[in-house]
Amino acid sequence: MDRMLFVLQRLTALLLLPLIIGHLIVILYAVKGGLTSAEILARTQGSLWWGLFYGLFVVAVAIHAPIGLRNILKEWTPLSRVASGWLSLAFGLVLLWLGARAIQGVVL
Repeated sequence: MDRMLFVLQRLTALLLLPLIIGHLIVILYAVKGGLTSAEILARTQGSLWWGLFYGLFVVAVAIHAPIGLRNILKEWTPLSRVASGWLSLAFGLVLLWLGARAIQGVVL
């Protein structure tokens, strides 16, 4: 299990790298262009592309971050592996839910 999580976290890191760079480029473009939040939303509303981009971003983060949290909890707290796993899973589900809500606001 630990080996699979190790590999999964590294794979999501590889996926997150271009997504983060793309997100930062979008932010810089919007700031440099002086776009307001309303103008940004007008450009993203109804876009399948932005929905897929940020959907993939959210899923990758919801997998990557809880694995790291699980490792921290295992190493730095007296929690058992099972408790660390369940807390991390709950954290990942919360991230997934919040991310899905954010995508709804930006894309739908």
